[in-house]
Amino acid sequence: MITAFKNYILSKGVLTDEEFNFSAQFFKPLHLKKGEHFIQEDKICFYIGFIVVGAVKAYAIDKDGKENITCFKFENDFITSFSEFVAQEKSSRNIRTIEDSVIYRISYPDYQYLLSRVTAWNGIIKSVMEQEYNLKERYLLNYNNKSAVDKYRYVISKEQMLIKRASTQDLASYLGITQRSLTRAKRQLLRFNLL
Repeated sequence: MITAFKNYILSKGVLTDEEFNFSAQFFKPLHLKKGEHFIQEDKICFYIGFIVVGAVKAYAIDKDGKENITCFKFENDFITSFSEFVAQEKSSRNIRTIEDSVIYRISYPDYQYLLSRVTAWNGIIKSVMEQEYNLKERYLLNYNNKSAVDKYRYVISKEQMLIKRASTQDLASYLGITQRSLTRAKRQLLRFNLL
């Protein structure tokens, strides 16, 4: 599994083989079963991780105890609550597996040490942060103030992975609609042969 991590990092063209080999010692594999937390709300965000196998959802719990999912991450994605990780503060959200997963994680002290020894990691982290920003922008553009049908149509055309791997309940939460609205949107698109 370290090969998948290595291939991803080296594909960025920032680290040399030697730099990766030095860096790899700081990333420890974590095996999580479906439903286990990687990051928990109101606990210090102590790790950043890279998903080698599996998938996670990020969410916050509202005042009614309902999950509000803000994103899903799959293989070859970095995960953490970035601002809280950098500031070493309590996380404002949860990151929990939706499948059995293997995540290579690095602790904050090891991350700081690694950045001081292999400065090329700054470029990788910058790229990850830019991807996070773009993901949030795309979410706002495609899911805010749109009908359930339009939201589901976008998922079908651009985010097939969600249909294959996220539960209906989680997908509805992510889209900001009820499960009933999601079911109606699916039926409507099927009726007009748009699926």
